[in-house]
Amino acid sequence: MAQQAVAGPTGVDRAIDGFLRHITIERGLSANTVAAYRRDLGRYSEWLRSRGIDDMATVGEGDISAFTQAARTVGEGELSASSIARILSSVRSFHRYLAEEGLVETDAAREVKPPKLALRLPKAISIEQMDRLLTATGGDDPVSLRDRALLELLYATGARISEVVDLNVDDVQDGDIVRVTGKGSKQRIVPVGRFARAALDAYLVRVRPLFSVRGPSTPALFLGIRGQRLSRQAAWLVIQSAADRAKLGTHISPHTFRHSFATHLLQGGADVRVVQDLLGHSSVTTTQLYTHVTADTLIDMYQTAHPRAR
Repeated sequence: MAQQAVAGPTGVDRAIDGFLRHITIERGLSANTVAAYRRDLGRYSEWLRSRGIDDMATVGEGDISAFTQAARTVGEGELSASSIARILSSVRSFHRYLAEEGLVETDAAREVKPPKLALRLPKAISIEQMDRLLTATGGDDPVSLRDRALLELLYATGARISEVVDLNVDDVQDGDIVRVTGKGSKQRIVPVGRFARAALDAYLVRVRPLFSVRGPSTPALFLGIRGQRLSRQAAWLVIQSAADRAKLGTHISPHTFRHSFATHLLQGGADVRVVQDLLGHSSVTTTQLYTHVTADTLIDMYQTAHPRAR
């Protein structure tokens, strides 16, 4: 059944623009998050117009369910369940905003359920492999010292690559902690261990002043050789270069550091709630994925050691 607008007809694109302004200005979401919402809702907008719908007040639950089914295939490819869930999450947030703002009478997406996601365990490497990866960048030249500090900090904090390259010098001036700004501009405090602190100190004293005079003044912690803030793409290359030298025989990504950080903490006896805070997860459910990894390790050890396990 078609819904009746409370505040008059609402064009799809105009409604989406209002929502994007809302999450940017009032909720303070990051540029990357807003861009993801824009992509997902752009897909939704195109689909609605293809069905002749340009008034959000006329969209019902059936339309949203049909969109979810249609979104499973894009061109010749097929989206994963996680991609569909992310798109539907954007659509649900959009419809909830419309209802809360009084632009439509009810939230048409409230009862639409996302597809069930298969349990996908995070991929971590062992402590020995991480040690090989970190020591693969062991030179004494400025670039090597910077790269070692970057990699040590990634593993020491479990921060996302975007969070690390966004750090400023002042974020690491509080002794053995670092202030990390995560999703939704939420800040968290993360300890920095001895190895990362030593690598950071060497970089800050011997390298950053050398790089900073080559470019415009910037508060950025990690700099490129021309004095500009190190980009996420450049940080990726640092990781790939170290992985190639370490010859681990497995794919290494920035998230490998984050996954390994969480897994190694839990293996060492850390409380899952503490790990949740360190990672900046809004829900402990996300963090609990790592407990499956450590449980698998315990099972392997049990089956190897117990005389009646096999």
